[in-house]
Amino acid sequence: MAIQPYLVFDGNCEDVLAFYEKVFQTGPAKKMRFGDTPPNPDYPLPENAKKRIMHANLEIEGTVLLFSDTFPGTPYQSGGAISLAVVSADEEKLRSYFNGLAENGEVHMPLQKTFWSKAYGKVRDQFGIEWQVSHEEKA
Repeated sequence: MAIQPYLVFDGNCEDVLAFYEKVFQTGPAKKMRFGDTPPNPDYPLPENAKKRIMHANLEIEGTVLLFSDTFPGTPYQSGGAISLAVVSADEEKLRSYFNGLAENGEVHMPLQKTFWSKAYGKVRDQFGIEWQVSHEEKA
């Protein structure tokens, strides 16, 4: 069993997925939209909900991240008290990830050598998600 982070957005999940597919050079995310669900005459789906992402998943470095948009009208707060960490022995790949995540984002700590890692940095991406990028030598 795995713990899978579930990231929720307010109508821009499609853009988020495209951004992460580019940054992490993955294949396309698997997506299901609210409009893909079977119709229920007792609860008609509002037009502005149909194109929103109901559920998506994207594998990044062996971890599956789950994604969704909120249902229209649901209260939403960007980010939160969570930080996602990408750890790898491939320093070049980490630098590429960090630079991609920093695009239109906010760097909290530039990618740099620390006493625990030869390349560590923190960035809040343009969608409000906090990331830690860290080099870790192979055992």
